[in-house]
Amino acid sequence: MTLKIYHNPRCSKSRQTLALLLEHGHDPEIVQYLNDVPSEAQIKSLIKMLGFSTARGLMRKSEQAYKDLGLKGVDDEAILVKAMSENPKLIERPIVVKNGKAALGRPPENVLTLF
Repeated sequence: MTLKIYHNPRCSKSRQTLALLLEHGHDPEIVQYLNDVPSEAQIKSLIKMLGFSTARGLMRKSEQAYKDLGLKGVDDEAILVKAMSENPKLIERPIVVKNGKAALGRPPENVLTLF
């Protein structure tokens, strides 16, 4: 059974989600995605596993990079995915992946649906 969390230790929701997993006896592989940046292919895979219809579903629209890059009006999925790969702060967090399915830990309890 593969269990992975895309984690940002500076994010309270990410820390809460990791703590919740550990409390339930799960020991996930921790990917600090700001340092170990997912490839464009990995981002596309996460979007699909999360069930989002567009890349924008995985984006943090409140980040300054989102505004600076003018992404609000962009409809090209490839551009949005590339922007997340080049600016990982744009990726919503935390993401927990288990056996080909994923859940966003907002709120942290959302990830319990994977078990």
